Amino acid sequence: MKHSYFSRRLLSVFMAFALGLSVLLAKDFVVVIDAGHGGHDPGSLGSKAKEKNINLGVALKLGRLIENNMQGVKVVYTRKKDVYLTLQERANIANKVQGDLFISIHTNSLDKKSLNRRKVAGASTWTLGLHRSKENLEVAKRENSVIYLENDFSTRYEGFDPNSTESYIIFEFMQYKHMEQSINFASDIQREFVSTAGRVDRGVRQAGFWVLAKTSMPAVLVELDFICNPTQERFLNSESGQEKMAKSIYNAFVKYKSDYDRKQNAGKRVEESPSSSAVVSPDKKTQTGDSNVEVSEQAEKSGVTYYKVQFMALPRKLPANSKEFKGLSPVEYYKDGGMYKYTYGKSTDRDEIQKQYKKVKSLFRDAFIIKFRDGKRVY
Repeated sequence: MKHSYFSRRLLSVFMAFALGLSVLLAKDFVVVIDAGHGGHDPGSLGSKAKEKNINLGVALKLGRLIENNMQGVKVVYTRKKDVYLTLQERANIANKVQGDLFISIHTNSLDKKSLNRRKVAGASTWTLGLHRSKENLEVAKRENSVIYLENDFSTRYEGFDPNSTESYIIFEFMQYKHMEQSINFASDIQREFVSTAGRVDRGVRQAGFWVLAKTSMPAVLVELDFICNPTQERFLNSESGQEKMAKSIYNAFVKYKSDYDRKQNAGKRVEESPSSSAVVSPDKKTQTGDSNVEVSEQAEKSGVTYYKVQFMALPRKLPANSKEFKGLSPVEYYKDGGMYKYTYGKSTDRDEIQKQYKKVKSLFRDAFIIKFRDGKRVY
């Protein structure tokens, strides 16, 4: 009788564990959609439209596309109506629901003093990073400046001052482990903005956005187009325009989710395989038994850490003498998640690669330094 009792208890414990495990494995992918600004913070203003309304319109349309067409995905909105949220509150919402991806939606503008204000056009997608140009810094300052609407912003934001260039040094020391996923997603969004919404491509950029820095997941911030341009304002303020922008982001998300599922299903063993980030010179490669896997011709010394400057990521491989390298030579690439990541320079000395970085930065303003060990990218 006692034996039967303990057998039942053991069975019940096992069933509870199995149920818990199945729930864990069945966890929905959580995408957090953040409509920038809101409430008493209108964001940038056009002749008729307000940024906060455009952002919300695109956010809701994007969310509905995902909810209506994708199973196993949970959509969380930071706001679904015209209310004000602080930058930190937006990040807190994303972290509380343990989001897998964060998308912050904004609309661009130029200062009223700018002579190009009524002609500038184009969409851009941003990831966290140190600004590489004055233009990038100005965008980050504008988006971060909403913290001035809070009475205790200096305390809440740890002394961060959006208008102080020195404050942005904090982003230089952040080891952002989600950078690669974020850049890949941003690149896909940009391609869709061009092909689906007919936008001018202003590229993938990096800058110090507080809301991206404080979310513990891959994250991007999109600038849909320029509300200060009357033509772009009319497009963004229309239902059809917002639907095209939402569809663009949705298409990119479908690809991101597909890649995410593929990597999850492949398992840790495949994900950590050296072939997933093998370093290859465009004109020097060898083939393994798998004709789709490219590996470096010369193996790196075990345990050696070295640095390179990454300046470009594309879904295609370029020839060694490509004009897109702007004269940089020799150029190498490593393949990651279907993208070719192009690099220049190589050194075990961080100070030495910093000199190379300055050269590359003058040609590619969004270039950044990356680290390798044993021929594989490390974060």
